[in-house]
Amino acid sequence: MSVITASMVAELRAKTDAPMMECKKALTEADGDLGRAEEILRVKLGNKASKAASRVTAEGVVAAHVGGAAGALVEVNCETDFVSKNESFLALARACAQLVAERNPADVAALAALPLAQDGFGPTVEDVRKGLIGKIGENLSIRRFRRYAGGGALAHYLHGTRIGVIVEYSGSATAAKDVAMHVAAMKPVALAAADVPADLVDKERKIAAEKAAESGKPAEIAAKMVEGAVQKYLKEVSLLPQPFVKNDKQSVEQMLKEAGTTVRGFTLYVVGEGIDKRSGDFAAEVAAQVAAAKGQ
Repeated sequence: MSVITASMVAELRAKTDAPMMECKKALTEADGDLGRAEEILRVKLGNKASKAASRVTAEGVVAAHVGGAAGALVEVNCETDFVSKNESFLALARACAQLVAERNPADVAALAALPLAQDGFGPTVEDVRKGLIGKIGENLSIRRFRRYAGGGALAHYLHGTRIGVIVEYSGSATAAKDVAMHVAAMKPVALAAADVPADLVDKERKIAAEKAAESGKPAEIAAKMVEGAVQKYLKEVSLLPQPFVKNDKQSVEQMLKEAGTTVRGFTLYVVGEGIDKRSGDFAAEVAAQVAAAKGQ
């Protein structure tokens, strides 16, 4: 059996907001598997254990650039919130977004090789990044980008510098901008239910099946419970059936139909999404609490 350490408990608690002892029990049941322990807590505690999706776990900014028929969304990371407000850092992020839109690099490595001069550094994006690391004193990285140039019109929305959305559409620019703002607020994972990634659906089905099994209901009823839970999940995480954030009496799909607008696709970036950010202080706090519980 795996040894459950205080840092493991701290990490699971940071991901789920579940009570410390529940985290320890879940890790013990999962034999130290963090992902499995999180699923166990989802089953036992429901939505209380799903807060990780909305928690920012790294610092940085999202930048956007739309010009002509092309547009891009870029995430650039740093170590602290203080540096995320540094003008040189912000200028690098904006430059990267413009370069992606205009030069169409294949990946982050190709973007890093593109020409750029800033703050006396250059002649490439990578040279500027390295120069700013020395100047600012923190590690900086270009994490990801998404480019659109498929012929559709583009709308984008930045909520501060931490959340960015770009929407490809045909029809009303106002409606498309509203959709971008809706995506930033409600964070759908796909355009429609059929587009939700299979691994997310499988995970939700597994959790629903475990909940149904714990209910003690007959197999036929349990199966219906599982299917109902999965369909509810798909409706919640798909853009088109979501209640429109500006008028929850209609769905996004209904709003778009009234506006004569079609959304072809969208991208949502949230700074730090999916990046683990460990806190040594918090781990020490948990270790102290565990020791106290043992009477040490």
